[in-house]
Amino acid sequence: MSVPFLGRRRSSSIKKEFSEKELNELRIAFDLLDRNQDGQVTTREFKIMLNNLGIDLKQNKVDELIRSASHAGKELIDENDFLKFVKQIQDLCDLRNSKDDDEQDLVAAFTVFDMDNDGYITKDELRIAMEMIGEEVSEDQLTHIMEVADTDKDGKINYEVNLILEFAQLLS
Repeated sequence: MSVPFLGRRRSSSIKKEFSEKELNELRIAFDLLDRNQDGQVTTREFKIMLNNLGIDLKQNKVDELIRSASHAGKELIDENDFLKFVKQIQDLCDLRNSKDDDEQDLVAAFTVFDMDNDGYITKDELRIAMEMIGEEVSEDQLTHIMEVADTDKDGKINYEVNLILEFAQLLS
């Protein structure tokens, strides 16, 4: 019986294109995409992420994107494929030179936490997102984060850049 490809990564020079911090952040992003943690992202997993970011693409376009990013031309990408894909997007958009990178990253992170795309993060969404990234958070910690970040005391964290900055500081 053969052992499936789990946790092993192809070696690649693409990793040299990113700083250590960027590489760590991209690995976290890849792990968030890889919902079943099998070391590969499927078109379904990728489409869920796009939808969470408010990007609604037809399935055939998502299939095409993943196939073009895949080293094997299949509808699966591994971490190295993902890194190459991100690098291509960065080069096309020249994101590295943008002043708003940190703010855009925080907004993108917020939208991933906002699972129902309503512009708010609820305590349940926060709990699920923290579990997805492997971060153990107690009920007291969740309550504390919500109390601090929920400035209008409506039980939700609002989608405002200054609140996102506070929220990010709470998580770090």
